[in-house]
Amino acid sequence: KAVVSTQSTGEVVLWMNTVGPYHNQQETYKYFSLPFCKGPKQGISHYHETLGENILGVELAFSGLDIQFRKNVASTVYCRQPLNKKDVKLLTYSIKNHYWYQMYLDDLPIWAIVGEQGTEKEFTVWTHRKIEVGYNGDRIVDVSVTTEKKVPIGEGTTLEMSYEVTWVESSVEFKNRYDKYLDASFFKHKIHWFSIFNSFMMVIFLVGLVAMILMRTLRKDYQRYSKDDDLDDIERDLGDEYGWKQIHGDVFRPSSHSLFFSTLVGTGCQLSFAALVIILLAVGEKLWTERGSILSTAIFVYAATSPVNGYMGGALYSQLGGRRWIRQSLVGASFFPGVVCSTSFFINFIAISYHSAKAIPFTSMIAIAAICLFIILPLTMVGAVFGRNVSGTPKPPCRINPVPRQIPEKKWFMEPSFIGFAGGVLPFGSVFIEMYFIFTSFWAYKIYYVYGFMLLVYLILITVTVCITIVCIYFLLNSEDYRWQWTSFLSAASTGFYIYLYAIYYFVFKTKMYGLFQTVFYFANMFVFSLAFGIMCGTVGYLACRVFIYKIYATVKID
Repeated sequence: KAVVSTQSTGEVVLWMNTVGPYHNQQETYKYFSLPFCKGPKQGISHYHETLGENILGVELAFSGLDIQFRKNVASTVYCRQPLNKKDVKLLTYSIKNHYWYQMYLDDLPIWAIVGEQGTEKEFTVWTHRKIEVGYNGDRIVDVSVTTEKKVPIGEGTTLEMSYEVTWVESSVEFKNRYDKYLDASFFKHKIHWFSIFNSFMMVIFLVGLVAMILMRTLRKDYQRYSKDDDLDDIERDLGDEYGWKQIHGDVFRPSSHSLFFSTLVGTGCQLSFAALVIILLAVGEKLWTERGSILSTAIFVYAATSPVNGYMGGALYSQLGGRRWIRQSLVGASFFPGVVCSTSFFINFIAISYHSAKAIPFTSMIAIAAICLFIILPLTMVGAVFGRNVSGTPKPPCRINPVPRQIPEKKWFMEPSFIGFAGGVLPFGSVFIEMYFIFTSFWAYKIYYVYGFMLLVYLILITVTVCITIVCIYFLLNSEDYRWQWTSFLSAASTGFYIYLYAIYYFVFKTKMYGLFQTVFYFANMFVFSLAFGIMCGTVGYLACRVFIYKIYATVKID
């Protein structure tokens, strides 16, 4: 990390990070890829980033400026940079596209713009940085920068880069020094509070409605089925039998494509549990204050929760009659990491062609591959072994008929395809306001820190998904259609599809992104995010329906 001084004579390091267009936050390049020169001070090697910082494209390089703790520096020229034709072209392009750069001083970020455009052919570069550092005792608690001295650029022009440092005593406590970067007026706006309250009220209404409908309807079903049990065979044959009891011999029939289905459910369980752990850690540890710490934490937590994937996926695969458990474990361990790595490789290829700082270094690729091979895969297989042996025996409350029952015709809105498409509307409606704040944090210049809100929205999402999916599957079963496994999963997973549609809307109407690199980067990452979101919701919906179906069929008397 940058030096946190504890002595009045300690050295403070100014790191130069990346430069890039203002409207394309993720399109970044090394600061010294522009014709800027370093200061005269030498002796500090390149900053070694963490895995999370490497993946995020953090490229810290020493500025070469001599800054001592609590020692003011008068305006000083630290280097002179002559410009040739190529340099002028590069600077002109960066000014036209509103390039600005990021610096770090004592882990506090500061930003400055490269230059300004006057007339159509007049471009100027800011050559002087006025740095003001606030301190409280022996700790740095604030930093800001002001750019001055506009110099017109042209072939043969020499840029005299200068800086000055002013130290100011501050009353800000060290633990609160990041508060200035947190936009409370944006994240704690009335709309945000109202959306949480609205979603909460929707949950209360939905849970009450579902409970009332299911309790009253199921009570009537139980009464009707109990009455049917008292009839003799002739009366039962002449009676009008219908409803979910009639498919008791098929409802526990194993789903098609059991290996892929169990892989999705296992992955969804892992993602759901990992997401909850990450949110709780973010609430308690203020992960946003460290560069790349949230991504590093996410990688570690995902790897550590791999046994959840193996246990749930392996147990379900065994219950569905699967025998190739090693193949299922391999697919389960590699499915989601494979999607992420394939997408990242595609983005990385474009980033390399653009010479962007977002290009993931080869050493980071090796580290990620090692995590997948030596942590995720073994833990998943261990979980699969436990899952098969502890919970792998199917225990349906009803016998499965040897011959599948013919599914009767029904109205179009009761078809599994429609239920699977429409089931995600309400879960999406409960989170789309929060999606706006999350997208703005990642794709614009905001730091997301209200993880308490995120935790509430996460719990609301789970509740809404459970209620909606159970209702959808109840109506499906009542139409005597026993294909509930995939229908329940896809019904909840369609939330991810609506998230991606919202991402398209956000890109078109809420951002000013442009260019191939930024567009591909945006939609590829949104695809991975929406896919993970859909798998997570689909798993929650399936498990809820599974508990519901086992419960209602275990209660009814079956001959």
